[in-house]
Amino acid sequence: MLNNKSILITGGTGSFGKAFVRTVLERYPDVKRLVVFSRDELKQFEMEQEFSPQEFPAMRYFIGDVRDYSRLRRALEQIEVVVHAAALKQVPAAEYNPFECIKTNILGAQNLVEACLDTPTVRVVAALSTDKAAAPINLYGATKLCSDKLFIAANNILGGRNLRFTVVRYGNVMGSRGSVIPFFLEKRKTGVLPITDPAMTRFNITLQEGVDMVLWSIENSRGGELFVPKIPSYRILDVAEAIGPECEKPVTGIRPGEKIHEEMITSSDSFNTVDLGRYFAILPTTGKHGPVHYCDQNGCKMVTPGFAYNSGSNPDFLTVEQLRELIRINIDSSFTV
Repeated sequence: MLNNKSILITGGTGSFGKAFVRTVLERYPDVKRLVVFSRDELKQFEMEQEFSPQEFPAMRYFIGDVRDYSRLRRALEQIEVVVHAAALKQVPAAEYNPFECIKTNILGAQNLVEACLDTPTVRVVAALSTDKAAAPINLYGATKLCSDKLFIAANNILGGRNLRFTVVRYGNVMGSRGSVIPFFLEKRKTGVLPITDPAMTRFNITLQEGVDMVLWSIENSRGGELFVPKIPSYRILDVAEAIGPECEKPVTGIRPGEKIHEEMITSSDSFNTVDLGRYFAILPTTGKHGPVHYCDQNGCKMVTPGFAYNSGSNPDFLTVEQLRELIRINIDSSFTV
C-alpha cells in the first residue's frame, strides 16, 4: 500500500509519530520517502538516532510548525500521503493558554488543508482526532472538533482533484506521554496514587492499534468519514489497583475541563453513523459522502437512532489482570505487582 509512496507526518516526533514511522519502515521497506515534520529540533535529533537516513534512506526530518503555511507547503512537495498528528493536547495547558491551542489545533489544521489542496501530488490525508472532541467541555476538545470539521468539509471543495480527507478518532492511548498509566507507574514509587474521581472511566487503545487504524483508514477511506474504533474501557480505580494495589488512593477531584466518562459518538451523531464491523464511521449528513449513499456503496448499516458510544456505558471493560498484562506488553516488560 505505501511502498513507493512519499509520506509526511506532522507532529512526527510524538509517541504516535515514532510508532507510525517504525511500523511503516517494517511493513513497507520500499517506501519512497517518509518525512517527519515537527517544530522541536532536539526531538528530531533524538529520533534520528533510531531512524537515521543512513540506515533508512527514505527518512527525512523537516523542522516546521503547522502554524506556518509556507513551510507546510514546502514540506509537501511530491508528498502523496499525509498523516496529521500535530496538536497541543494537554487539557490544563489548553485551558490556561487558549489561543495558543487554537493557533495550532484549528489554524494549523486549516493551513494543512489549504496546503494539501494546493499540492497536486497529495492523494489522501488522515487527521488524528480524540474522544474529547465529542460533546467537548474543554478547549482542547473544542479545538479538535473544529479541526475535525475542517478536514471533513475539505472534501466539499476538491473540485476535480484526486484527493480525499478523512479523520480517525480514538480514546486514550495506553502509555502515551502525559497519560494516566505512565503517571501512576511513576507515582507508585511514592506509595500514593491520586484518584481524580472514583467513578471515572476512559476508553483504551494501544499505540499499535492506533497506528494500524490510521493505516487502515489510508487504504479504505473514501473521504468524509470520521472513523471510530470499537475498543474497551477501563475504570480509573482498576488502573490504580493494577499498578499499585498497596498504594494509598486519595481522591483529589477532577481537573479543569475533565469529564467523568468520555464519549466518541454522541446520540446526536447516531443519525449519520454507520457500523463497519471493526469500526464505526460518522459521516456528513447529506451528499455523496452522506450515510445513505455510503451504505449503498459499502454494504454497511446505520446504527440505531439514539445510539451513543460512551466509556461508562461501553459493554467491554478491561479487568485488573488484563490491564496488568497490557502494561507488561505495551509499556514495561519488567512490570510486576
